[in-house]
Amino acid sequence: MSAADSFRAEAAKRILVKDGAYGTMIQAERLAEADYRGDIAFTLDQRGNNDLLNLTRPDIIAGICRRFVDAGADVLATNTFNATSISQADYGAEAVALAEEMNRASARIIRNVADAATAADGKPRWVAGAIGPTNKTLSLSPKVDDPGYREVDFDGVKAAYRAQVDALVDGGVDFILVETVFDTLNAKAAIMAVIEAGNALGRELPIMVSMTLTDLSGRNLSGHTVEAFWASVRHARPLTIGLNCSFGAAQLRPHLAALAHKAETLVMAYPNAGLPNDLGDYDEAAEETARQVAEWVADGLVNVVGGCCGTTPAHIAAIAAEIAGKPPRIVPDRPDATMLAGLEHMVLAL
Repeated sequence: MSAADSFRAEAAKRILVKDGAYGTMIQAERLAEADYRGDIAFTLDQRGNNDLLNLTRPDIIAGICRRFVDAGADVLATNTFNATSISQADYGAEAVALAEEMNRASARIIRNVADAATAADGKPRWVAGAIGPTNKTLSLSPKVDDPGYREVDFDGVKAAYRAQVDALVDGGVDFILVETVFDTLNAKAAIMAVIEAGNALGRELPIMVSMTLTDLSGRNLSGHTVEAFWASVRHARPLTIGLNCSFGAAQLRPHLAALAHKAETLVMAYPNAGLPNDLGDYDEAAEETARQVAEWVADGLVNVVGGCCGTTPAHIAAIAAEIAGKPPRIVPDRPDATMLAGLEHMVLAL
Protein backbone atom coordinates (compact mmCIF):
# COMPACT_ATOMS: atom_id res chain seq x y z
CA MET A 1 0.00 0.00 0.00
CA SER A 2 1.34 3.43 -0.93
CA ALA A 3 1.82 6.17 1.64
CA ALA A 4 -1.11 8.09 0.15
CA ASP A 5 -3.38 5.04 0.32
CA SER A 6 -2.43 4.28 3.91
CA PHE A 7 -2.97 7.93 4.79
CA ARG A 8 -6.46 7.97 3.26
CA ALA A 9 -7.34 4.70 4.94
CA GLU A 10 -6.32 5.99 8.36
CA ALA A 11 -8.01 9.35 7.77
CA ALA A 12 -11.27 7.54 7.05
CA LYS A 13 -11.20 6.12 10.58
CA ARG A 14 -10.09 9.11 12.64
CA ILE A 15 -8.95 12.71 12.57
CA LEU A 16 -5.20 12.79 12.07
CA VAL A 17 -2.88 15.20 13.85
CA LYS A 18 -0.19 17.32 12.22
CA ASP A 19 2.75 18.74 14.18
CA GLY A 20 3.27 22.35 15.24
CA ALA A 21 5.64 25.23 14.57
CA TYR A 22 9.36 24.60 14.15
CA GLY A 23 10.06 28.33 14.08
CA THR A 24 8.43 28.81 17.47
CA MET A 25 10.35 25.91 18.97
CA ILE A 26 13.67 27.03 17.48
CA GLN A 27 13.22 30.55 18.85
CA ALA A 28 12.72 29.06 22.30
CA GLU A 29 16.20 27.48 22.03
CA ARG A 30 17.77 30.98 21.95
CA LEU A 31 20.56 29.81 19.68
CA ALA A 32 23.68 31.84 18.97
CA GLU A 33 25.05 32.78 15.59
CA ALA A 34 27.59 29.96 15.86
CA ASP A 35 24.78 27.42 16.20
CA TYR A 36 23.34 28.47 12.87
CA ARG A 37 26.62 28.96 11.04
CA GLY A 38 28.43 25.85 12.22
CA ASP A 39 31.70 25.48 10.33
CA ILE A 40 30.29 26.72 7.02
CA ALA A 41 31.82 29.95 5.71
CA PHE A 42 29.24 32.70 5.12
CA THR A 43 29.57 36.41 4.46
CA LEU A 44 26.25 37.34 6.07
CA ASP A 45 24.89 36.71 9.56
CA GLN A 46 23.00 33.39 9.68
CA ARG A 47 21.06 33.96 12.90
CA GLY A 48 17.41 33.16 12.15
CA ASN A 49 18.18 30.91 9.19
CA ASN A 50 16.24 28.01 10.68
CA ASP A 51 16.58 25.78 7.63
CA LEU A 52 20.36 25.84 7.93
CA LEU A 53 20.06 24.09 11.30
CA ASN A 54 19.24 20.89 9.42
CA LEU A 55 22.95 20.82 8.60
CA THR A 56 24.57 22.57 11.55
CA ARG A 57 22.37 21.47 14.48
CA PRO A 58 20.46 18.37 13.38
CA ASP A 59 20.12 17.40 17.05
CA ILE A 60 17.89 20.43 17.64
CA ILE A 61 15.61 19.55 14.71
CA ALA A 62 15.40 15.87 15.69
CA GLY A 63 14.63 16.83 19.28
CA ILE A 64 11.76 19.10 18.23
CA CYS A 65 10.36 16.40 16.01
CA ARG A 66 10.45 13.85 18.84
CA ARG A 67 8.55 16.24 21.09
CA PHE A 68 5.82 16.57 18.48
CA VAL A 69 5.71 12.78 18.10
CA ASP A 70 5.34 12.42 21.86
CA ALA A 71 2.52 14.98 21.73
CA GLY A 72 0.59 12.76 19.34
CA ALA A 73 1.45 14.03 15.85
CA ASP A 74 0.81 11.66 12.94
CA VAL A 75 1.99 14.01 10.17
CA LEU A 76 5.53 15.32 10.62
CA ALA A 77 6.70 18.15 8.40
CA THR A 78 10.29 18.88 7.48
CA ASN A 79 12.04 22.03 8.69
CA THR A 80 12.36 23.39 5.14
CA PHE A 81 9.93 26.30 4.89
CA ASN A 82 12.58 28.64 3.46
CA ALA A 83 14.92 26.06 1.97
CA THR A 84 14.86 27.31 -1.62
CA SER A 85 17.65 29.15 -3.38
CA ILE A 86 15.26 32.12 -3.71
CA SER A 87 14.55 32.49 0.01
CA GLN A 88 18.07 31.63 1.06
CA ALA A 89 19.43 34.59 -0.88
CA ASP A 90 18.52 36.77 2.11
CA TYR A 91 21.29 34.97 4.01
CA GLY A 92 23.77 34.76 1.16
CA ALA A 93 23.12 31.01 1.15
CA GLU A 94 21.43 30.79 -2.23
CA ALA A 95 23.73 28.16 -3.73
CA VAL A 96 21.41 25.51 -5.14
CA ALA A 97 23.55 22.66 -3.84
CA LEU A 98 23.42 24.07 -0.30
CA ALA A 99 19.64 24.48 -0.44
CA GLU A 100 19.34 20.92 -1.70
CA GLU A 101 21.42 19.65 1.21
CA MET A 102 19.21 21.48 3.71
CA ASN A 103 16.16 19.73 2.28
CA ARG A 104 17.76 16.31 1.99
CA ALA A 105 19.13 16.50 5.54
CA SER A 106 15.82 17.60 7.04
CA ALA A 107 13.92 14.86 5.24
CA ARG A 108 16.32 12.25 6.60
CA ILE A 109 16.13 13.65 10.13
CA ILE A 110 12.33 13.60 10.23
CA ARG A 111 12.14 10.25 8.43
CA ASN A 112 14.42 8.66 11.00
CA VAL A 113 12.40 10.02 13.93
CA ALA A 114 9.10 8.95 12.35
CA ASP A 115 10.32 5.45 11.53
CA ALA A 116 11.82 4.95 14.99
CA ALA A 117 8.55 6.01 16.63
CA THR A 118 6.51 3.69 14.41
CA ALA A 119 8.87 0.80 15.08
CA ALA A 120 8.42 1.39 18.81
CA ASP A 121 4.62 1.56 18.97
CA GLY A 122 3.31 0.36 15.60
CA LYS A 123 1.41 3.58 14.97
CA PRO A 124 1.70 4.85 11.38
CA ARG A 125 3.28 8.24 10.76
CA TRP A 126 3.91 10.20 7.58
CA VAL A 127 6.58 12.72 6.59
CA ALA A 128 5.57 15.79 4.62
CA GLY A 129 8.24 17.76 2.79
CA ALA A 130 7.37 21.38 3.60
CA ILE A 131 7.61 23.96 0.82
CA GLY A 132 7.01 27.59 1.75
CA PRO A 133 5.79 30.33 -0.60
CA THR A 134 9.27 31.94 -0.94
CA ASN A 135 9.72 35.62 -0.17
CA LYS A 136 8.86 36.69 -3.72
CA THR A 137 5.53 36.95 -5.52
CA LEU A 138 4.73 36.16 -9.13
CA SER A 139 1.37 37.94 -9.16
CA LEU A 140 2.27 41.37 -7.78
CA SER A 141 4.93 43.98 -8.32
CA PRO A 142 7.02 45.11 -5.34
CA LYS A 143 7.31 48.53 -7.03
CA VAL A 144 4.23 50.70 -6.68
CA ASP A 145 5.33 52.85 -9.65
CA ASP A 146 5.91 49.84 -11.94
CA PRO A 147 3.00 47.36 -11.73
CA GLY A 148 4.44 45.17 -14.47
CA TYR A 149 7.74 44.56 -12.68
CA ARG A 150 8.52 41.17 -11.14
CA GLU A 151 11.61 40.16 -9.15
CA VAL A 152 11.22 36.54 -10.30
CA ASP A 153 9.59 34.71 -13.20
CA PHE A 154 7.53 31.53 -13.29
CA ASP A 155 10.26 29.29 -14.70
CA GLY A 156 12.78 30.51 -12.14
CA VAL A 157 10.41 29.87 -9.24
CA LYS A 158 9.51 26.47 -10.62
CA ALA A 159 13.20 25.56 -10.98
CA ALA A 160 13.88 26.53 -7.36
CA TYR A 161 10.96 24.42 -6.21
CA ARG A 162 12.02 21.51 -8.41
CA ALA A 163 15.45 21.41 -6.77
CA GLN A 164 13.76 21.45 -3.36
CA VAL A 165 11.28 18.71 -4.26
CA ASP A 166 13.96 16.43 -5.71
CA ALA A 167 16.05 16.73 -2.55
CA LEU A 168 13.08 16.15 -0.23
CA VAL A 169 12.06 13.03 -2.12
CA ASP A 170 15.65 11.79 -2.10
CA GLY A 171 15.62 12.28 1.66
CA GLY A 172 12.58 10.05 2.06
CA VAL A 173 9.44 12.18 2.43
CA ASP A 174 6.01 10.66 1.76
CA PHE A 175 4.28 13.80 0.53
CA ILE A 176 5.08 17.32 -0.60
CA LEU A 177 3.34 20.02 1.44
CA VAL A 178 2.92 23.30 -0.46
CA GLU A 179 2.00 25.52 2.46
CA THR A 180 1.22 29.09 3.49
CA VAL A 181 0.21 29.97 -0.07
CA PHE A 182 -0.22 33.75 -0.29
CA ASP A 183 0.15 33.83 -4.08
CA THR A 184 -1.76 31.25 -6.10
CA LEU A 185 0.65 31.59 -9.03
CA ASN A 186 3.58 30.68 -6.77
CA ALA A 187 1.60 27.62 -5.71
CA LYS A 188 1.05 26.68 -9.35
CA ALA A 189 4.81 26.83 -9.92
CA ALA A 190 5.31 24.54 -6.93
CA ILE A 191 2.62 22.13 -8.11
CA MET A 192 4.14 21.96 -11.59
CA ALA A 193 7.55 21.26 -10.03
CA VAL A 194 6.06 18.38 -8.03
CA ILE A 195 4.32 16.95 -11.09
CA GLU A 196 7.48 17.17 -13.18
CA ALA A 197 9.53 15.55 -10.41
CA GLY A 198 7.02 12.72 -10.23
CA ASN A 199 7.09 12.24 -13.99
CA ALA A 200 10.88 12.01 -13.88
CA LEU A 201 10.58 9.29 -11.24
CA GLY A 202 7.83 7.48 -13.08
CA ARG A 203 5.36 7.79 -10.21
CA GLU A 204 2.90 10.26 -8.75
CA LEU A 205 4.12 12.37 -5.85
CA PRO A 206 1.23 13.11 -3.48
CA ILE A 207 0.69 16.83 -2.87
CA MET A 208 -0.78 18.61 0.13
CA VAL A 209 -1.76 22.25 -0.47
CA SER A 210 -2.48 24.85 2.19
CA MET A 211 -3.55 28.44 1.60
CA THR A 212 -3.04 31.40 3.91
CA LEU A 213 -5.43 34.34 4.15
CA THR A 214 -4.31 37.96 4.02
CA ASP A 215 -7.31 39.37 5.88
CA LEU A 216 -10.68 38.40 7.31
CA SER A 217 -12.38 38.82 3.95
CA GLY A 218 -11.07 35.34 3.19
CA ARG A 219 -8.69 36.09 0.32
CA ASN A 220 -5.00 35.52 -0.15
CA LEU A 221 -2.58 38.22 -1.31
CA SER A 222 -3.22 37.45 -4.99
CA GLY A 223 -6.94 38.02 -4.40
CA HIS A 224 -8.34 34.50 -4.42
CA THR A 225 -11.13 33.38 -2.13
CA VAL A 226 -10.86 29.87 -0.71
CA GLU A 227 -13.38 28.64 -3.28
CA ALA A 228 -11.43 30.23 -6.14
CA PHE A 229 -8.19 28.84 -4.77
CA TRP A 230 -9.64 25.33 -4.71
CA ALA A 231 -10.83 25.75 -8.30
CA SER A 232 -7.29 26.82 -9.26
CA VAL A 233 -5.47 23.83 -7.77
CA ARG A 234 -7.98 20.96 -7.80
CA HIS A 235 -6.62 19.71 -11.14
CA ALA A 236 -3.54 18.54 -9.22
CA ARG A 237 -5.75 16.17 -7.19
CA PRO A 238 -4.14 17.11 -3.87
CA LEU A 239 -4.18 14.57 -1.08
CA THR A 240 -5.24 17.39 1.25
CA ILE A 241 -6.36 20.96 0.79
CA GLY A 242 -6.66 23.46 3.58
CA LEU A 243 -5.68 26.59 5.45
CA ASN A 244 -2.81 27.46 7.76
CA CYS A 245 -1.22 30.44 9.48
CA SER A 246 -2.83 33.90 9.17
CA PHE A 247 -5.11 33.75 12.19
CA GLY A 248 -6.25 31.64 15.08
CA ALA A 249 -8.82 28.87 14.79
CA ALA A 250 -11.77 31.13 15.57
CA GLN A 251 -11.00 33.56 12.73
CA LEU A 252 -10.33 30.75 10.23
CA ARG A 253 -13.55 28.90 10.99
CA PRO A 254 -15.95 30.48 8.43
CA HIS A 255 -13.39 30.25 5.63
CA LEU A 256 -12.52 26.69 6.55
CA ALA A 257 -16.24 25.86 6.40
CA ALA A 258 -16.49 27.30 2.89
CA LEU A 259 -13.56 25.17 1.74
CA ALA A 260 -14.71 22.02 3.54
CA HIS A 261 -18.10 22.16 1.86
CA LYS A 262 -16.51 22.52 -1.59
CA ALA A 263 -13.43 20.29 -1.69
CA GLU A 264 -13.68 16.65 -2.77
CA THR A 265 -10.55 15.64 -0.90
CA LEU A 266 -9.25 15.56 2.67
CA VAL A 267 -9.11 18.91 4.48
CA MET A 268 -6.12 19.76 6.67
CA ALA A 269 -6.01 22.97 8.70
CA TYR A 270 -3.48 24.24 11.22
CA PRO A 271 -4.05 27.65 12.80
CA ASN A 272 -1.78 29.96 14.71
CA ALA A 273 -2.04 30.06 18.48
CA GLY A 274 -4.43 32.97 18.26
CA LEU A 275 -3.32 36.43 17.17
CA PRO A 276 0.12 37.86 17.98
CA ASN A 277 0.55 40.42 20.74
CA ASP A 278 2.27 43.79 20.31
CA LEU A 279 5.67 42.09 20.46
CA GLY A 280 4.77 39.50 17.85
CA ASP A 281 4.49 36.66 20.36
CA TYR A 282 1.56 34.27 20.72
CA ASP A 283 -0.15 34.05 24.09
CA GLU A 284 -3.07 31.71 23.41
CA ALA A 285 -2.99 28.78 25.80
CA ALA A 286 -2.90 25.24 24.44
CA GLU A 287 -6.29 24.42 25.93
CA GLU A 288 -7.91 27.42 24.24
CA THR A 289 -6.51 26.54 20.83
CA ALA A 290 -7.73 22.96 21.31
CA ARG A 291 -11.20 24.16 22.33
CA GLN A 292 -11.52 26.23 19.17
CA VAL A 293 -10.28 23.38 16.98
CA ALA A 294 -12.89 21.15 18.65
CA GLU A 295 -15.54 23.49 17.20
CA TRP A 296 -14.18 22.72 13.73
CA VAL A 297 -14.52 19.04 14.51
CA ALA A 298 -18.05 19.43 15.84
CA ASP A 299 -19.00 21.10 12.55
CA GLY A 300 -17.43 18.28 10.52
CA LEU A 301 -14.88 20.54 8.82
CA VAL A 302 -11.56 18.71 9.09
CA ASN A 303 -9.73 15.45 8.49
CA VAL A 304 -6.31 16.59 9.71
CA VAL A 305 -5.53 19.28 12.30
CA GLY A 306 -2.34 20.73 13.70
CA GLY A 307 -0.69 24.01 14.58
CA CYS A 308 1.19 26.86 12.94
CA CYS A 309 2.86 29.95 14.44
CA GLY A 310 3.05 29.95 18.21
CA THR A 311 1.99 26.32 18.63
CA THR A 312 4.14 24.03 20.74
CA PRO A 313 4.02 20.33 21.64
CA ALA A 314 1.65 21.35 24.44
CA HIS A 315 -0.77 22.75 21.86
CA ILE A 316 -0.53 19.61 19.72
CA ALA A 317 -1.06 17.36 22.75
CA ALA A 318 -4.13 19.39 23.77
CA ILE A 319 -5.54 19.20 20.25
CA ALA A 320 -4.88 15.45 20.04
CA ALA A 321 -6.66 14.89 23.36
CA GLU A 322 -9.60 17.09 22.37
CA ILE A 323 -10.28 15.33 19.05
CA ALA A 324 -9.60 11.75 20.16
CA GLY A 325 -12.48 9.47 19.24
CA LYS A 326 -14.37 12.13 17.30
CA PRO A 327 -15.42 11.43 13.70
CA PRO A 328 -13.54 12.97 10.76
CA ARG A 329 -15.13 15.11 8.08
CA ILE A 330 -16.93 13.14 5.37
CA VAL A 331 -15.30 13.80 2.00
CA PRO A 332 -17.87 14.70 -0.67
CA ASP A 333 -18.04 12.50 -3.75
CA ARG A 334 -15.94 13.72 -6.64
CA PRO A 335 -18.09 14.99 -9.55
CA ASP A 336 -18.57 12.72 -12.52
CA ALA A 337 -15.56 12.77 -14.86
CA THR A 338 -17.76 13.53 -17.89
CA MET A 339 -19.19 16.57 -16.15
CA LEU A 340 -15.69 17.74 -15.18
CA ALA A 341 -14.50 17.41 -18.76
CA GLY A 342 -17.45 19.51 -19.90
CA LEU A 343 -16.72 22.19 -17.33
CA GLU A 344 -13.06 22.33 -18.29
CA HIS A 345 -14.06 22.68 -21.96
CA MET A 346 -16.32 25.59 -21.04
CA VAL A 347 -13.55 27.31 -19.09
CA LEU A 348 -11.09 26.93 -21.96
CA ALA A 349 -13.67 28.37 -24.35
CA LEU A 350 -14.06 31.56 -22.29
